[in-house]
Amino acid sequence: MIEHAGHLPGLSREALRWREVSHHAWGESAIIALPELDEAQAAALCTHVRGNARTRLKQMPVARIAAAIDATIARLLDRTHPLRRKAEHLLPIVTGYDRETVRLGLTGYLKTFRRPQLLRFLAEDFANPAMLDGFQPTPKGGYLCAHGPDLLLHVWAGNVPALSLWSLICGLLVKAGSIGKLASAEPLTASWFASLLAEIDPEIGECLAITWWKGGEAAAEPVFLREADTVMAYGGNDTLTALRAKLPITTRFLPHGHKIGFGVIGREALDSRKAPALARLAAHDVARYEQQGCYSPQLLFVERGGRVAPAEFARHVAQELAALAPHHPRRALSQGEAASIATWRGAQEICAMEGAAELLGEPSDSWSVVHVETPEALSPTGLNRTLKLVALDSLDDVPALVAPQRSFLQTAGVAAAPERLFRLAQQLGEIGVSRIAPLGRMTAPEAGWHHDGRFSLLDLVTLTEIEQSAEAAAEGFAPYVD
Repeated sequence: MIEHAGHLPGLSREALRWREVSHHAWGESAIIALPELDEAQAAALCTHVRGNARTRLKQMPVARIAAAIDATIARLLDRTHPLRRKAEHLLPIVTGYDRETVRLGLTGYLKTFRRPQLLRFLAEDFANPAMLDGFQPTPKGGYLCAHGPDLLLHVWAGNVPALSLWSLICGLLVKAGSIGKLASAEPLTASWFASLLAEIDPEIGECLAITWWKGGEAAAEPVFLREADTVMAYGGNDTLTALRAKLPITTRFLPHGHKIGFGVIGREALDSRKAPALARLAAHDVARYEQQGCYSPQLLFVERGGRVAPAEFARHVAQELAALAPHHPRRALSQGEAASIATWRGAQEICAMEGAAELLGEPSDSWSVVHVETPEALSPTGLNRTLKLVALDSLDDVPALVAPQRSFLQTAGVAAAPERLFRLAQQLGEIGVSRIAPLGRMTAPEAGWHHDGRFSLLDLVTLTEIEQSAEAAAEGFAPYVD
């Protein structure tokens, strides 16, 4: 059976060319058909989405849009719904993640987009979300209105299930006509969401499209890049740099590149009662989606002086990763991923033989933990459950050790007492860290979080202001003035 990806209002499915891609995992196979548009079809799709966004979406109250999204998410959360059942069956095959990881991860992530959370998104970025529906008074005088782009292009990357929904839903909340470019590694969830949303509210369904093309090669790509008012893109820095070079100078570009996550553990969190539980939380952050997310930890800085020494804490983390393996087996690795782990482990083995490191886990294990007693700067691991723990005398040493990676900093997981949490957060913020989370929640950002330290919604809009003086001047032209 072939599963067709995409949502293409205004285009006939029979007139499209489809590329079939086979996926294999866990002893099962699936064939996904990806739409390949020509230049004329791409232009027609842009015209359709932009036109409908202007005449329909932008005239709707944002409350109606939020209600439609909430209803869509409610169905996807319902494990008896046909699309949810399809997601639980196909996503493990397509992404390679085990079924329980997909089930739990999908539920946790989708809950981010229920109506109460959508209202939090809006309240986080707008003092008065009603400005999305029309002019609203401002405290200083005058009026303000927020306008989303007529055509917002989303360029998604990665294989973390449903990750594309974040930007897609943000675009809808600001009433932007949206076209999403699917990632080959996970082309299904955005397609299902858009199709289901179109069933619930057909008018909204005409204002967004989901498609695919092979980056840099498809004839349709220049059309989409030329027609979009705003482009929100995810991927590696080289990919984003190349994409930026293709865009008109007037196009707003919102890139989100690769990041390196890390954790910081204070001595007060390391006693015989707290340390094992903390190690379990850290292991879950490492194992969840195999460190593929930009917020996943790759290194933990562990402070000396607690009742549990850093070396002992490293063994706790290793034990927890080993315990997770039978219940959440690691997905099959590509040749490149396996080579990356082998290279990283090889370097750690040399350090271990020289007495500079302790390497836990065998090459045959699905995880690797290395512990060092000498301070080291933050650096990438081999991913896919590879973790380094660095012992430190003081948490005050952390900022200098992560500062060289400033361009790649985003999420830090912190386990420390309140006073030290705020002092460390201030220090880390000054060198580029934009999100502080507890261990166990590093891979689950809160609704309304500021991605890469920016606004999820406010960065998408243009504000129109009626100055107080303009309102006063208009009074002179009113029919009731003599």
